[in-house]
Amino acid sequence: MVGGIATLAEVSVTRDRRSTNGTTIGEAMLDPAIAARLKRDDKGLVAAIAQQYDTGEVLMLGWMDDEALHRTLTTGRCTYWSRSRQEYWVKGDTSGHYQWVKSVALDCDGDALVVKVDQVGAACHTGDRTCFDADVLEAVSGQPAAS
Repeated sequence: MVGGIATLAEVSVTRDRRSTNGTTIGEAMLDPAIAARLKRDDKGLVAAIAQQYDTGEVLMLGWMDDEALHRTLTTGRCTYWSRSRQEYWVKGDTSGHYQWVKSVALDCDGDALVVKVDQVGAACHTGDRTCFDADVLEAVSGQPAAS
């Protein structure tokens, strides 16, 4: 760990596979120790909450499989699995609204991630700063009972 963030060697292992010409080449994959801690849904995905690292603002919810998490941990950019397009997408590649990874944490149950990022531009595909800006629901505000 470096400053509380896992190093590349800690999140990545190499598995051997054969190239088309028969030579052995390495293919990076998610560390099996991390993969073993994940509790995926029936499609192999884990919820990934993107949060602005310096303000705590919740930006969006995306989905990651093992490969998307591996890419996120090793590239410094958020990679998600698009459930609608059935493909990986790196936040910002088409919109210019990048998410620069600052840290990644796995929750106590292993079924959700918090990815603290430095968000450049809008996080939401609608152009809003966050995916939670446009539809705030009315709710009764609670408070703790007097002791």
